[in-house]
Amino acid sequence: MIDVYDRRSKTLLTITGCLLLFGAVFLGAWLYGHQGEVTHLTLRKLSPSLAHPFGTDWLGRDMLARTLKGLRISLYVGISAAACSSIIALIMGIAAATMGKSVDAVVTWLVDVAMATPHLVLLILISFACGGGEKGVIIAVAASHWPSLTRVIRAEVMQLQSSEYVQLSRQFGKGKLYIARKHMLPHVVPQFMVGLLLLFPHAILHAAALTFLGFGMSPHTPAVGVLLAESMRYLSMGLWWLAVAPGIALVITVKAFDTLGANVRALLDPRTCRE
Repeated sequence: MIDVYDRRSKTLLTITGCLLLFGAVFLGAWLYGHQGEVTHLTLRKLSPSLAHPFGTDWLGRDMLARTLKGLRISLYVGISAAACSSIIALIMGIAAATMGKSVDAVVTWLVDVAMATPHLVLLILISFACGGGEKGVIIAVAASHWPSLTRVIRAEVMQLQSSEYVQLSRQFGKGKLYIARKHMLPHVVPQFMVGLLLLFPHAILHAAALTFLGFGMSPHTPAVGVLLAESMRYLSMGLWWLAVAPGIALVITVKAFDTLGANVRALLDPRTCRE
């Protein structure tokens, strides 16, 4: 019993640590304000030091301030895109399992088409069609990350169809919409939340990849993808910190989201929360 409580405490502590990390990113970006956009030509190309932990770029801009602002943009884009994609998956998954064979066939076909299309190509096409920028990246990531979660939710709802309380509700004359809203939706909320959290890392990485390739944010926006793309031309000059610092910060953020999702899943899953 003590081991169960210790494991639960460690899980809650890990979740709290991840949330504090994300809070620190937003707080740091807010405290630095526009400092990362101000040029100081006398401080050009400084390597990492106590005064500038991430160094400065070719215009003397503080890379720590620019990295924090880039991470804040990436978190905002990732959260927005993952939330939209998860809502699409929730609606389509429940509809496929409850609205009859014709709707199920259409949703299954859409899932197969989306998963068969090369992911990066689909992201580029959607982002380009939406005009790029922050809005284009969010739409592109949201429109391409729902298929896997849709399958999970559809399979979960399919299992519920044969449960006694759903069969009893049908015998009382309740309609499909009532059953989906009252019986199916509350049951799949944990899967939805875990799927939402696990979509964040993919959304952040794909948003950064789009921006790095030039199909995402404007070059004037200090997003992580922009910082990495700009640093490529200066790596041969020995300015390694321009790419290493934002890259490591992005990896840590993505790993923190992945850890957060795994721990929330362990906390919500009745098969593991009592082990």
